[in-house]
Amino acid sequence: MARTILVVDDESTLRETLAEALEADGYRVVTAPDGREALTKFRAERPDLVLLDLMLPELSGIEVCRIIRAESGVPIVMLTAKDAELDKVVGLELGADDYVTKPFSLRELTARIRAIFRRAEQQAVESPPAIIDLGRVQVDLAGHRILRDGRPLPVKPKAFELLAFLVRHPGQVFTRDQLLEHVWGYDYAGETRTVDVHVHWLRSQIEEDPATPALVHTVRGVGYGFRRPA
Repeated sequence: MARTILVVDDESTLRETLAEALEADGYRVVTAPDGREALTKFRAERPDLVLLDLMLPELSGIEVCRIIRAESGVPIVMLTAKDAELDKVVGLELGADDYVTKPFSLRELTARIRAIFRRAEQQAVESPPAIIDLGRVQVDLAGHRILRDGRPLPVKPKAFELLAFLVRHPGQVFTRDQLLEHVWGYDYAGETRTVDVHVHWLRSQIEEDPATPALVHTVRGVGYGFRRPA
């Protein structure tokens, strides 16, 4: 059965272009011109991925992202304007998996979508490992949960995947591009702020003192790594 993609954008020409390109790639496409209809279609169709413009009538893309993420872990790819840096960061903090800046090439977009689905398939066939104990924090890789003092924390999907990757490779340091490739599932040659946003969120959740992190540490000029607690 073909995967379903929900395309949300108030520009009818872009919606039609995206629908045509994605259908040619073998996907089933559902579209919505505004935020309220997007939520209606999302709940009715249960798509496998959402392409979400941030500048929407009725209900903003940021609000739609927040509501969808509260209901589902479905991948969300934001479509943003060039000067919407703050919106990108807010969207990522709310749990969007990726963003594409307008204007973008259809080839780049479809490649990213395929990579997201490949990553999901790889994770589905991996055997579930044990819970990793980090003291007050436990990482339940099988249950896709982070617990603190035994209580589940609210987890953004990509932030969890980032931590899961790092704890599987203790003592190693990865560049932002390497983390994007391994966690986001493609070789990302552009903006790397995505990683920084998710690291910041993780630290706020799992570190005793996020300002001086003990678990997810920065190696200046290189990237990020993970240390097991002593």
